[in-house]
Amino acid sequence: MIAVRDHLDELAPSQVVVVTFTAAEQLRAYHDRLMLSFPILSDPDRVFYRAFELGRGSWRRIYSVGTLRMYARLLRRGRRMHRPTEDTRQLGGDFIIDTHGRVAYVHNARGPDDRPSIETLIAALAACRE
Repeated sequence: MIAVRDHLDELAPSQVVVVTFTAAEQLRAYHDRLMLSFPILSDPDRVFYRAFELGRGSWRRIYSVGTLRMYARLLRRGRRMHRPTEDTRQLGGDFIIDTHGRVAYVHNARGPDDRPSIETLIAALAACRE
């Protein structure tokens, strides 16, 4: 699995930001656990999630074979799994907002294993800059 943090030089001068519904007082632990090098914002009321129509997945979709494979890959790489403390059915997404504040790219995830490739994100960013 390719991590965005490994391609920040290709994303420059763009700013990567993570938005989570994790409570603000837990952000430091969340930030450290994920080893993020970019800002993380808290949206506990899920205003952003509603604005971008990020729904909740079914139990079947959230714990699909693809998701279980993703967790197995992470475990093989030495990643420790933590007991969930939040809504595991909340779906996420990936978005690119251009310098004019317009949404230029949208990927609403269908499950935790549904992410665009880093190449897709880099291409979408390049298209914004043209």
